Amino acid sequence: MIELVEVKLDQAEELHAMQRRTFMPLLKKYMDDETNPANESLERLTDKVRNGRFYNIVMNRVVVGAIRIVQRQSSAWISPIFVLPEFQGQGIAQQAIRMAEKLFPEHQVWELQTILQEQGNCRLYEKLGYKRTEYKHSVNNRMTLVGYMKKIG
Repeated sequence: MIELVEVKLDQAEELHAMQRRTFMPLLKKYMDDETNPANESLERLTDKVRNGRFYNIVMNRVVVGAIRIVQRQSSAWISPIFVLPEFQGQGIAQQAIRMAEKLFPEHQVWELQTILQEQGNCRLYEKLGYKRTEYKHSVNNRMTLVGYMKKIG
């Protein structure tokens, strides 16, 4: 069982280190320097913690990842969600997304983007009821971002 615990400002450095470690393999694979969270500055991440809803994903009192929810007027946006490499494949991301959706019941529409070439990620979101949208953006010749949306209720 996991829980979502809001990230405090003084935890931004730890969050930054986890995000870099988790996304670095994708950065090396796709060379998406402009879009990859591994390249995000601590300053920018700190601003996101200050202005958004960033939650640590905690399992057995250990922080195993994080999820950020951006509340928009007409939808909630997941950006990013990540689970540390050593905890991946245990259903943690599924649980975290379900919990996030319940935390914000006022939002009937949920959105996110993911890498088309990462089929495991696509399957995860589809398993949770997210449908591919028409959004498709070629970042470079190795990587394409696609949109997903879920309507609740």
